[in-house]
Amino acid sequence: MLSKEEKKERNTNFWTSFQKEMRNKKSSSGRGINWINYPTDVPDIYVRLVAEPKKTALCLDIQPKDEGIRSVLWEQMTELKVVMESGVGPATSWSEFDKEFAGRNISRISWEIEGLNFYNDEDTPKIKSFLKEKLIAFDEFYQEYKEILIALVD
Repeated sequence: MLSKEEKKERNTNFWTSFQKEMRNKKSSSGRGINWINYPTDVPDIYVRLVAEPKKTALCLDIQPKDEGIRSVLWEQMTELKVVMESGVGPATSWSEFDKEFAGRNISRISWEIEGLNFYNDEDTPKIKSFLKEKLIAFDEFYQEYKEILIALVD
């Protein structure tokens, strides 16, 4: 069992090394990008990377304060579902009301991989590989279609 400090150190080391591995990989738009804090260019849409003991995932969270905007963005993503999943792969989950945070509904699309444990050293390369593959594929899709989402919130 790892102590709280050991878990924090492992988490920091993992994300630092992942960021270093991705540093020289450019976005499909040709620009350098901070893959850990993926810039969606749309307010209140976030790409979240999850690496936990029983869960590894790439998530697209839609969480504007305005429920109408969230609903319109969600509808647009469902219309792009076939195109997105053909590039990124079938999403594990499409949840229009995944959770609530600070009074906001959060819609989430996620790609998960089962059976990997963040605290198992043998799984670390598989976790990084999964996240890298999904991020790059998501970026190719997103750079192609993000202007539609930007137009919806302007």
